[in-house]
Amino acid sequence: MHPDWLVPQWPAPAAVRAVCTTRAGGRSVAPYDSLNLGDHVGDDILAVGANRALLHEAIQTRPVFLSQVHGSGVVALDPHTAHGTEADACFTRERGVACTIMVADCLPVLFTDMQGSFVAAAHAGWRGLAGVGGVGVLEAICKHFSTPGFDPSAPIATKIIAWLGPCIGPEAFEVGSEVKAAFEVHDPQAVSCFRPAAAAGKWLADLPALARQRLAALGITQVDGNDGSRAWCTASNPSRFFSHRRDGVSGRMAACVWLA
Repeated sequence: MHPDWLVPQWPAPAAVRAVCTTRAGGRSVAPYDSLNLGDHVGDDILAVGANRALLHEAIQTRPVFLSQVHGSGVVALDPHTAHGTEADACFTRERGVACTIMVADCLPVLFTDMQGSFVAAAHAGWRGLAGVGGVGVLEAICKHFSTPGFDPSAPIATKIIAWLGPCIGPEAFEVGSEVKAAFEVHDPQAVSCFRPAAAAGKWLADLPALARQRLAALGITQVDGNDGSRAWCTASNPSRFFSHRRDGVSGRMAACVWLA
């Protein structure tokens, strides 16, 4: 794999593999340079195909690229699942297929358990994370995991763990009051993840912190990766990460997790 790509540092079992791509190592030209994996952003379709083939070759497993709609739909993957299947989260217990989430500011969340019995991935922008009635994409995907994974007193062998990839950071993610309200109405503690922005009526939102709160409520407390620092911010690192908020026209990175 390209040396610039992110390999999660998390206590996953040896049979679980994961990676998050960066801009590096692809065939696309500006403004999609160079490893754009999104086929819906205006890039040359042949370049996107070449980039996806490079990823497939690098991980030696078929990544399934979903049609993500900022919702909470979940799909179970098998080796025959078609690209473009509409969902914002996926899981599998099968080898030969990689749960894959495309991002360019939204937060990718990868999952497995300490036994390596399954892998899963979720696309957590603010809409998908907030969800409807307090049930968002993380709650939706977790419904497909075994109940013991959510019991904090359960043996470690049954625990579910998560890794957060790069996303727009808390110094750059300016939102309106309606976004803050969408989280606080179902979880008053979410107020700690927002602070006033310079513009009147605007707030700076900490997306990784909001995800960690939601995961903790589900009993998932082993969460590694993005800690909200600048190094993880897609908007603040233009040479490494794509960012739709920063650039308007942007490529897409991918976070993948699979069973080897």
